[in-house]
Amino acid sequence: MSEQEQLKTYGALVATTVFWGLSFVATKVALESIPTFTLIFARFMLAFLFFAAIMIRYGLPSLTPKDHVKLFLMAIFHPGIYFLCETQGLLYTSAATVSLIIATIPIAVVILSAIILKEKTNRLGIIGIFLSLMGITILVIGDPDFNRGLEGSLKGSLIVFGAVISAAFYIVSARDLGRRYSSREITGMQCFYGALFFAPALFLDIPTLSWTAISLRSLVALLYLTVFATVTAFFCYNFALTKIPASRAAIFINGIPVVTALGAWVILGERLTPLQGAGGALVLAAVFITNLMSRKRAALSHTS
Repeated sequence: MSEQEQLKTYGALVATTVFWGLSFVATKVALESIPTFTLIFARFMLAFLFFAAIMIRYGLPSLTPKDHVKLFLMAIFHPGIYFLCETQGLLYTSAATVSLIIATIPIAVVILSAIILKEKTNRLGIIGIFLSLMGITILVIGDPDFNRGLEGSLKGSLIVFGAVISAAFYIVSARDLGRRYSSREITGMQCFYGALFFAPALFLDIPTLSWTAISLRSLVALLYLTVFATVTAFFCYNFALTKIPASRAAIFINGIPVVTALGAWVILGERLTPLQGAGGALVLAAVFITNLMSRKRAALSHTS
């Protein structure tokens, strides 16, 4: 890969980190007056309409029936299950907490690789997994609204774990499709199948939806989620996945909690407690250790 391609690839990943980091804050704002399923459906349908206009200009992707099935299955995990869990989790806990749990996605990739692909995990990987579990436990217990029942922040954190697992499946499948199709084609079809996935659930919101109650603040947040956190961020991330391995692209997810914490502090007035800050630091340390393991493994395979 040339130096110019490297700049484009890593620039795309930095942009993705910023857009996805602020998406937790924007989702929290949008949920103030827009129901969950309405928000997710609108986000991906508007994004698909944008890509549909591009497809009309450049032509529809020549996907095989098998690839359509792969894309649909990929969309079930991400944006489907992922955004359902993430959005529901944000109803019960803070944006900063959710983003820190989401930061464990690279660790989930390592665990799934060991289970599904039978890849061996070395000592660093085991330490990273252990630290991440400790960090998340401290992060959840340190929430001022924490209680031992399945309510409040604990409920939100457990729901967000579903997003972590589904995102791990998405990263693996997106890397496979990226070898044959452009990021524009993958992102466009991903948005289409994502909107299709949430269309039936939209009818659950319609009977109680009050259009006049939707605030301008929530509409601006929806616009941000569509244009930047969906169209631009997915395009950038899928572009990066066509250039570098999924394990290297996943490392940039580590920066999302930092962006979210700053955005939540400025826009929402949220702050982590000192105990939560310690838990968050453990989570980020665990992710760093796990990524160090991935880089060592890649270096060994390159030299062998």
